[in-house]
Amino acid sequence: MINTVVFYISGHGFGHASRQIGVINALLAARSDTRVVIRTSTPRPLFDRSIAAPFLWEPEEPDTGVVQVDSVTVDPAASIRRAWDFHATLDDRAAREAVFLRRLGATLVVGDIPPLAFAAAAAAELPSVAIGNFTWDWIYAYYQDDTPFPPRLLPVIETAYQQADITLRLPMAGGFGAMTTVVDVPLIARHAQHTATETRRLLGLPNDLPLVLLSFGRYGLGTINWDAIFADGAFGVVITYDPVESGAVQPIPVDTVPSGIYRIDIPRIETLGVAYEDLVAAVDIVLTKPGYGIIAECVANDTALIYTSRGKFAEYTVLVDALPRLLRCAYITQEDLFAGSWTTAVDKALRCPGVPRPATNGAQVVADSLLAYLR
Repeated sequence: MINTVVFYISGHGFGHASRQIGVINALLAARSDTRVVIRTSTPRPLFDRSIAAPFLWEPEEPDTGVVQVDSVTVDPAASIRRAWDFHATLDDRAAREAVFLRRLGATLVVGDIPPLAFAAAAAAELPSVAIGNFTWDWIYAYYQDDTPFPPRLLPVIETAYQQADITLRLPMAGGFGAMTTVVDVPLIARHAQHTATETRRLLGLPNDLPLVLLSFGRYGLGTINWDAIFADGAFGVVITYDPVESGAVQPIPVDTVPSGIYRIDIPRIETLGVAYEDLVAAVDIVLTKPGYGIIAECVANDTALIYTSRGKFAEYTVLVDALPRLLRCAYITQEDLFAGSWTTAVDKALRCPGVPRPATNGAQVVADSLLAYLR
């Protein structure tokens, strides 16, 4: 009998998707006869590019995440309104999902980390596994003093989380108080398949200049004073463009790219066999907001990181506290980021001493845990 594993993946950012892609690939490598079903609002091209075997695509919004004005600004009030609009009817949603799971002949439900996944699995009398580094009740609780807060929001989410059979907790974690059985696992991270020298050659990037990769993902970024960045010409900047991200908004107009900026078209470089993690490994520094996915990739590929603040988000403090133990890093204010005053942070990151690298084989560890639930 074929096993069917249904992955419910939060559409908030791309970190949830990128790490579950790693888990799915490891699972299919071990059991190629497994049927994988993906239930998410994350754009499909991310999965098409990275999953090495066929999968069934069943798009749906499994949770609401938080409302981002841009990559560094959160709207707490709108986030809580959307979360309650969704979770106020969680029982009804779970009942509909249970019908969907039975129709598929599902064997196992995996969630990163929508409460709906575990409520639906329980309604369908199926085992479920939670995977993540935070839980949404913990994220939303952070806003209780800032905005009108529905009193039942957290209990509804916690009740759903209690129904997960096991939780595989990733490093840099927050929350998980509602979970009944929690097991810690290593970082899930994507590793480069090309050397830095090879990637720079394939992409036409200079080998004699430190490079900074600007990485702000799905929600875009405000206007940067590009000319100010290159006042001393001590480093180059790599920016990426991907139609999947930010509504296909160009990070900088193509006809006004200043000298010192190297513009990378993600779909084009993938035709060369170069993945985003190869680009992370090829540069000296990634400039970003703190997020699980990009931190894990920098750790796995020994790339320094410059981070800025990201608005009112509970995960931020946990991630920032962990950074010095995981990789070489430096902080830049949002003011300096947008003003193009990057030199001090770049110099600090380049001079930062290395730290012992933690295990980054979490995808395989998680896949091995999932195999125990398959027939």
